Formats: sequence, C-alpha cells, structure tokens
Amino acid sequence: MLGFLQRPVVVTADINLNVVALTVVGLLSRLWRLAYPRAVVFDEVYYGQYLSFYMKRIFFLDGSGPPFGHMLLALGGYLGGFDGNFLWNRIGAEYSSNVPVWSLRLLPALAGALSVPMAYQIIRELGFSHCAATGAALLMLIENALITQSRLMLLESLLIFFNLLAVLSYLKFCNSQKHRPFSASWCFWLVLTGVACSCAVGIKYMGAFTYLLVLGVAAVHAWLLIGDRTLSNVRVLCHLLARAVALLAVPVLVYLLFFYVHLVLLCRSGPHDQIMSSAFQASLEGGLARITQGQPLEVAYGSQVTLKNVFGKPVPCWLHSHQNTYPVIYENGRGSSHQQQVTCYPFKDVNNWWIVKDPGRHQLVVSSPPRPVRHGDVVQLVHGMTTRFLNTHDVAAPLSPHSQEVSCYVDYNISMPAQNLWRLDIVNRESDAGVWKTILSQVRFVHVNTSAVLKLSGAHLPDWGFRQLEVVGEKLARGYHESAVWNVEEHRYGKSQEQKERELELHSPTQMDVSRNLSFMARFSELQWRMLTVRSDDSEHKYSSTPLDWVTLETNIAYWLHPRTSAQIHLLGNVVIWASASLATLAYVLLFLWYLLRRRRHICDLPEGNVHDVCLPRDRVAVRFPHGLPGLSGEVQVTDSWLRWVLAGALCAGGWAVNYLPFFMVEKTLFLYHYLPALAFQILLLPVVLEHVSHHLCRSQLQRSLFHALVVAWFASACHVSNMLRPLTYGDRSLSPSELRALRWKDSWDILIRKH
Repeated sequence: MLGFLQRPVVVTADINLNVVALTVVGLLSRLWRLAYPRAVVFDEVYYGQYLSFYMKRIFFLDGSGPPFGHMLLALGGYLGGFDGNFLWNRIGAEYSSNVPVWSLRLLPALAGALSVPMAYQIIRELGFSHCAATGAALLMLIENALITQSRLMLLESLLIFFNLLAVLSYLKFCNSQKHRPFSASWCFWLVLTGVACSCAVGIKYMGAFTYLLVLGVAAVHAWLLIGDRTLSNVRVLCHLLARAVALLAVPVLVYLLFFYVHLVLLCRSGPHDQIMSSAFQASLEGGLARITQGQPLEVAYGSQVTLKNVFGKPVPCWLHSHQNTYPVIYENGRGSSHQQQVTCYPFKDVNNWWIVKDPGRHQLVVSSPPRPVRHGDVVQLVHGMTTRFLNTHDVAAPLSPHSQEVSCYVDYNISMPAQNLWRLDIVNRESDAGVWKTILSQVRFVHVNTSAVLKLSGAHLPDWGFRQLEVVGEKLARGYHESAVWNVEEHRYGKSQEQKERELELHSPTQMDVSRNLSFMARFSELQWRMLTVRSDDSEHKYSSTPLDWVTLETNIAYWLHPRTSAQIHLLGNVVIWASASLATLAYVLLFLWYLLRRRRHICDLPEGNVHDVCLPRDRVAVRFPHGLPGLSGEVQVTDSWLRWVLAGALCAGGWAVNYLPFFMVEKTLFLYHYLPALAFQILLLPVVLEHVSHHLCRSQLQRSLFHALVVAWFASACHVSNMLRPLTYGDRSLSPSELRALRWKDSWDILIRKH
C-alpha cells in the first residue's frame, strides 16, 4: 500500500532557455538603477497625487481612465510602506526620504520587462520560427521609448503588458490541445484572455481597442466553428457559450470588481467630491456626510432645504439669492423687473437655504406630524434669509433672452403680480405618489403659470451679479436636461416661525443621527458616467504632438533635467526600429492586397491547408486541425501559410491600427507616449514580414543569404542607435552641448552614416 514511498517522486519540465534568457535581460534593462533619478519625472507628478489619495483612502475622480492602473501603482506604494505624505506639485522635485521610489516604479518596470519574453511567445504561437520570435523580443528589449516609459511610475507599460497578454492568451487558447477542447488548459487560456482584456480596459480606455480586436478575431473563429459539420449542434453550442462567458461576462465582472475595490478603498471625502451628486457625497466619510448625517429623509411642508443642481456644470452650485436686485437696464439696453436676484452659487452659504411652503397656509414650520411633499404637489419656495418667494414671469432673463427671468418677488405696487407657484416633478420617482426625499430624489420645478422649468443656464453673470451663474425659466420641452434637475442636499425641519429665530436656526447645524447609503451599482454608474463626461484640460502643451508626428518621429518629450548637471531623460524612439516598423506595416498591407487579388484569380502564392498537403517541405510550418478534416484524423499535419499570414496581420497590423488610427478623431491633448501601445504591435509585425520575405520572396539560396546579411546589418544598426541614445534613456551620464545636438532625432541617421 505504501509502495509509492519506495520510489522517488520525479517531476519533469520543458524549459525554454530562450524565454528564460529574454526574461533575465528584460529585467536587467528595466530594473537597473530603477530608483534613479530620485525626483518627480514628468507625469509622475500627475499619478503621484492619486497614489497619495489611495494611501489616505480619500476619494478622487480621474477622467483619464478607470482605476485599475492607479490601483496597481498604489499597490507598489503600499508594498514599499508609502504613507502618502508627499506634495506632488512640481516636476523635478526631489523625493523625500519617506517615498519608496524603487517600489513605486517596480510594477511598471516588471510589466515592461515581461513584455520582452511575451513578444517571443506571441510570434511562436503564431507559428513562426524561433529566429523571428527572438528578433521580436530583442526589438522590444532595445527600443528606447519602451525602456524609458517602463522605468517610471506611468501606465503605458502596464497597458502594453495586458494588451500582449490578451493576444498571447487567445493564441494559447487556440493552439493548446486542439484535439482536447474543454480541457483545463483550454479553459484557463480562454478565461485569462477575458481577464487580460478587462485589465487592459481597466488601465486606460484605449485598452478597449485591443479588446475589440480580440473579440473580432474570436467572432470569426466562432463563425468558422459553426460551419464545422464534424461537430454536433450541442458541441457547437457549448463552444459558443464558453466563449461568450469568458470573453463577455468575465470581462464585465472583472471590470466591476475594479470599481468595487476602488470604492471600498476610497471611503473618505476629498477634493473631488463636488463633482459627484449629493447622494454620492453623503456615502463618503466626512465632508457632506458629516454635514448631512441624520437629516430627515422626507421633505415636508415647512422643511428648510438647500437645492443643488444635478448637472454640476460648469461647476457644482446651489440655488441662491441675496438682497441685490437685477439692474433696471442691462448693458445691451434691455430692461429687467428690478426684482431680487436668483442665481446658482458654487459655494456653501447661508443664502442657499430655502423653505418649502404650502400655498394654502401661512406657516413656515413643519407641522406635527410632518406632511410630506409628493410628486405633482404645488409648492412655494421661500428664501430663508429674505423671506421672499421664488418667482418667474414673462420677462427675458439677463443673459438668455429666449428664457424667462427668475427672481425673488419684490412688491413694488405696480401691475406685476407675483407668480410664485411651482409644481414638483420627481424625475426618478417610483410611482406617481412618490414622496420627495432628501438627496435621493431628483426633481424639477415647473412654473404653474407659464409651464417654464427652473433651469441652470451655466452663463456667468456680470459684476452686478457677482459672477455667479444664471438661473432661468426654460419653457417646458420634450424630455429634460440635467441642468433643469435639482436635489435636496442639506435638510432640516423648520421649527421657528419668527424671522430672527429662523435666521439663527439656518446658521446652526443639524443634530439628528440617521444615515443612508447608495448601492454599489448606483455609485458605480454615477462614477463611470462622470469619468466619461468630465471635461479634461485640453490646453496646448509644449510637448504635445499629433498622430502624424509620432510615425515620422517629429516629436519627443524631455522628461527630466538634472538641476546641476546636463544629465537628462527624454522619451524618444529608436529611429531605425520606428522607421522599419512603419515600412514593415506598409509592406504587409501591400503584400496582403497583392495575394488577395491573385487568389481571386485562383493563384495561391501561399498554400492553404488541405488534404493534399500531408507531406511537408522542411521550410513549411505544420499545424494541427482540432477535429480533423473529412476522411482524416485530427493528427494530420498540413501546411497553412495563408491562414497563418492572415492571423498574424489581423493581430499585429490590426493591433497597430486599432491603437493608432482612433487618435485622429480624439480632440484632447496628445503626447508621444500615446503611440507606444500601437508601436508594440508594429514591432511584433516586423520580424513576421522579414521571415515571410526570406521564405517566400527570396527564390534562391543566394538571395536568401544576401537578405539575411542585410537583416543582420540592419539589426546591428538598431542596436547601435539604441546604445547611442542610452544616456537620454537612463539619464545616468552628463552630456556636453555638442553631444546633445548630435542626438537629435533628425540627425540620428547622419550620425549612423558618419560612424560607419
């Protein structure tokens, strides 16, 4: 029974030394002197502030992308013991002793290092030679821009890593144990594909382009699978369901998980609260939650409330009034009602308080028991500090002449009666008898006399209006806009009928102790919407560039300058690699179109797998059909150069296209580093095209030998340029003015020619 103890336990494993060696040199290139420079480098000043928020668990909103990338950077800070106490206010500022610089830059560096062996494996999984795969990995290794970007606390190397992982996982899924679908490895690689795609999207929204590319290739493969008559209907359905779950459901769940962790970690009020709704703010510790905790939930007649505009643009603001009146005559010669101004004020102020009054009663206090206000009820809004009624009438607004003026009514004993009745419209009500609720209800105020809706126009009033935001009465139109929607933020039950006592009451905080929370999905939906719609800074930057500048290397970015020496770090590309990659992409497109045209004429320059291709020439690549072909077993090997060529182009050339071309439609400020994910796919395509030329276009052995010699010389020149640019990649050596001039992009070819 215990006989197995008499024999040694033996474990065998296949180790690809190429992958091991590439991993080691990748780690050396990215981790060497990683903590240098010990200063804030370019966009580290941007991401560092969010990292500090994570360490202090303070809520923030970054419109540049989802939170997964920020969380990975924060993980590095957490592992290094960072407490978040550093002022991220200046590029070049020296890091204090409490900042673990090596740890903060570790994960991006690891991602950059692992992208090197991953490039090797992708080319191998596509069916190309070890030589081509090693070439792709070495190009990823020596490309200066990729080295620079991965050695800093930035997100591009993480995005590239998960883009490549998604492609590699999908190829592993397609190639692993094709005669045994639904095996453990088959399921693992399929699920990992979905997870990697979700991680790419979770780092930056542009990761969605690679996700869509993988989905497109998977859809084509699924369509071909449906046409496989060797599979039963049940088996085809199982294949489709597995792909749908792994490539659609899993990415959605993982993406939601990122936000769940993000919101659990950031539980405290912070500087970005004002962008969010009152309900969201109230769910955070401190800030509005401290102010509003314990407020009565249901708004009743006599309630004292502050009304916040839901739209929050151009800035979050509250319905406001003060003693000042509109000018009798505006600058453009139009007249006004000279009534008390009503505005939207972007700061908390005692003049933001309003009292909800029942038009049929004189009391301004809450009765016992309170009478809640419901959808459809007609109310009056009384300004708390001046006791004047919110009013609108057929007088043009100061800055929006097609809308009505909104004011607090002043009785001048002229023929302009008060029009201060408003019908409550609860937009997110659950029923027509819904009760107006603090924070949770989104409401519109529809004027009874004119059917105008109380709306924030967003225009800034002149100096007579203290530059506050204009509020107007907009004629009721189809649908509604968030600028016409309000919610109660602060709320108390009024107890004082006398004005002096009421003013003291308005100045005092509430004391009740009741809490309320938003569900995760409600918080996720709002946060995701704000991320997508928040306006980013589109101002010009001296290092900004256009997509055309990236391909032609007409741009670079000075990341860091040493304050005392001439040592510096630049984001710059290896001109040999960038130019060659662009030429390889163009060559692939032209060759693909040429082959496609000839195939239309039934001329197959590249053989396609069929039953006649059982005997393989030595220079052809063998693949296995998962379920065999009619009359043959699944073990039969066939040549399939055409499909291999098409798949390589779909993933590599397609990866470049989907990560590059969309930037021509982007209106935000762009930088050279936005091109790096597309460049990574171009680098993968380059050795594919070179091997194709060698195997299929060079007809004789002499031609192949000459071509191989040219490739060796080309690679040597790429290594030489990479070494020349090394001082600007690592920033570890001072450069003289003449050396700096010699390293300008446009002079790189001249330098190369002079050296040789």
